[in-house]
Amino acid sequence: MKVEAKLEFQPSTEPKIGADLLINLLIKEGVDTIFGYPGGAVLPIYDGIYRAKGRINHILFRHEQGMIHAAEGYARITGKPGVVIATSGPGATNLVTGITDAMMDSLPLVIFTGQVARSVIGTDAFQEADVMAITTPITKHNYQVQDITDLPRIVKEAFHIASTGRPGPVLVDVPKDISASILDSDVPEDACIDLPGYQPTLKPNPLQIRKLADTLEKASRPVILSGAGVLHAHASDELTAFAEKHQLPVVNTLLGLGTFPADSPLSLGMGGMHGTYAANMALYECDLLINFGARFDDRLTGNLKHFAPNAKVAHIDIDPAEIGKNVPTQIPIVADAKEALKELLSQTNASPEHGSWLEKLTNYKQEYPLWYKLDPSGMSPQWLIEAIHKATKGEAIVATDVGQHQMWAAQYYTFNRPHRWITSGGLGTMGFGFPAAIGAQVASPESTVVAIVGDAGFQMTLQELSVIYEQNLPVKIFIVNNGALGMVRQWQELLHGNRISESILGSQPNFVKLAESYGIRGQRIDTQEDLIASLPELIAYDGPLLVDCRVMQQEKVFPMMAPGKGLHELIGVKPI
Repeated sequence: MKVEAKLEFQPSTEPKIGADLLINLLIKEGVDTIFGYPGGAVLPIYDGIYRAKGRINHILFRHEQGMIHAAEGYARITGKPGVVIATSGPGATNLVTGITDAMMDSLPLVIFTGQVARSVIGTDAFQEADVMAITTPITKHNYQVQDITDLPRIVKEAFHIASTGRPGPVLVDVPKDISASILDSDVPEDACIDLPGYQPTLKPNPLQIRKLADTLEKASRPVILSGAGVLHAHASDELTAFAEKHQLPVVNTLLGLGTFPADSPLSLGMGGMHGTYAANMALYECDLLINFGARFDDRLTGNLKHFAPNAKVAHIDIDPAEIGKNVPTQIPIVADAKEALKELLSQTNASPEHGSWLEKLTNYKQEYPLWYKLDPSGMSPQWLIEAIHKATKGEAIVATDVGQHQMWAAQYYTFNRPHRWITSGGLGTMGFGFPAAIGAQVASPESTVVAIVGDAGFQMTLQELSVIYEQNLPVKIFIVNNGALGMVRQWQELLHGNRISESILGSQPNFVKLAESYGIRGQRIDTQEDLIASLPELIAYDGPLLVDCRVMQQEKVFPMMAPGKGLHELIGVKPI
């Protein structure tokens, strides 16, 4: 008779290693989730994760790009650093896009990359890459651990740098012999931060606050520009109070959507290349522009010669390098947006009446609203976004890829509160939206999370369908499927003589069967009538879901500011 041996789990009697110290340090920093992918150079760290089961959660992704975008979504919702672990060489280099994305959009990440042993660094060892040189331009700071006793200080500093001042990604490169080293019992886990060269300015200069207050009293056409810095400072309440106290119209940047209630009479919507006519004309015609936490990027400003040409500019930003970088600034204020707004609220009286200015902007809103044409036989993508907004009561967390669907979501899924909007702004990363939605769902399990993605961008990171199946994350994926690289095609039609070059997707997978192959419910929607019948049940479905929505291929995003043009030179402000 064959007797099968009974295997019993035996706790490890091996001495603690550097990886155990690292995991303990992460737990002390309040890390609850790691987004990771194992490999040779981080196997000691994964031993540490194995021994720490029950104390820290690890989510295995299918590609490093997916997991770092998920960490970005997590960071955007929680404000805490998203934590990523990848192996050396290709594991580390696969993170580069996400690191750059986080750097440009000021998202706090702490990234741990494995590295070959110190003794072979620089010899082109197997899976070696000079991650320090590669990531120096795209991180807020980076470290390579050379001594195990430095690890507690490095970890503490990494989290501090990532989450203070202007947030951003910090990378820690860990050679394998460091993470595998046997710990001396004398290695202390506690460490002090000593960064004399890194002291972000939080409090505003009172003289500059006074100057802004005096200028505001004299302005007849003031406007607020609200950017992502307001989100990072958790200053939406203060911004709203300041705008309402002085009856100031508010323009949002793409990344600043949600910082001011979209249903307020003072809201002009998004400014910039695909912003509303009212928002862009307010920026063009104002005599005082008060910028809270936006960096005046080119997609907002257009031709700088025509940007706020008659305005005094006040720029409040925690990063002094951004002030005056693109737009000449008469009132520079280096400060946390919340601290600056608190001072302004306490030091300013209600502004003189500028009712004619508000009336003019209100007329712009009424005369030149966002518009689109309904397709009775198919589905208008703008209508699709409005339908999702209605079905979710405007309360969903929305993550997008980049392109036409991103702009339609920004225009038509209006946000009345902060931290509900996740998109790739500065880098414009295709493949961002779906994994970012996964990170958001991990961060906020009780929220409805909707990934609005294009059919092209979704195919760049669709392998993460495995993650939402394994983790049973009820992310709702809506593919705005126009069978094309939509924004590329739009530019080719409007700006390149209608020469459609390699922007039409000749073949596509059956997205419904693809979802089902991963164990996920899928559904195809072809008409508005079909969506009306299905949408309430789809949103209420308690599980991961993919909906393939077939929309009009030729539809364009309007208004549009062509490259080299000014904010007053929008095309498509009225039905074409």
